[in-house]
Amino acid sequence: MTSGPSPRARLRAALAEGTPVTGTFVKLPAPDVVELCGLTGFDFVVVDLEHSTLTEADAIALVRHADRCGLPALVRVPEVDAPLICRLLENGAAGVQLSMLGSAAQARALVRAARFAPDGARSISLANRAAGFGLRASGGLKAFLAAERDDPPLLVGQVETPWWRDGDPWDAVIGDLDVVFVGGTDLAVSLGADPGGEELRAAVAEIEEAAARHGVAFGGWLPSGAAAHDHGLAGARYLVTGSDLQILAAGLEAAAGRGGNG
Repeated sequence: MTSGPSPRARLRAALAEGTPVTGTFVKLPAPDVVELCGLTGFDFVVVDLEHSTLTEADAIALVRHADRCGLPALVRVPEVDAPLICRLLENGAAGVQLSMLGSAAQARALVRAARFAPDGARSISLANRAAGFGLRASGGLKAFLAAERDDPPLLVGQVETPWWRDGDPWDAVIGDLDVVFVGGTDLAVSLGADPGGEELRAAVAEIEEAAARHGVAFGGWLPSGAAAHDHGLAGARYLVTGSDLQILAAGLEAAAGRGGNG
């Protein structure tokens, strides 16, 4: 294992300092992708178990490789599956990004799945890479629990419906999160709004204001870094730009066009 702050500790510190960080969704089961993301300057990646064909085994291989490269790798999940989240964290995931967050019950379930008692209910084992496989040099149970308490998994909640207008209060839903993330496409659809219109921008502004009130970093997805202002994300600290597939498709299209003109 490498010495010094963990990848997730560095990412959390950057968010706490207000430093904008940029990542991308990883949908391809290729360790080279996460390594390239680190080499080309991304601050983190989000392995996508919602909108991809990745299996759990693929996701574990990706987070393990990212961790070895010193690149924080969160995993996007469509629901709170506590055993799955435990296995991902045991293999080096920096945190969990939960889609369609919209209730206090979901938020509590996410915290319980990601953190050990007394803050949560995550099952404990030392027979995994995050715990140093229980070797004496890793310090044992007490050292592992202390490290996890001091540097817990990052928790990101995607807001994709206007649940706050008639549902649970903001503090009950986002109070224990590290990042509130705008899922702009789903939010626009749920509002019946124009993706580039004022109604969506007003909803995004409400989310950003709530994040600021509760001391939670604000973030969202962009097709490109240059589009932040157009999506109401100019003040975001946690930005996910495109995906490996989107970036690959754009590069291939550009290459094919150049080839046709050559």
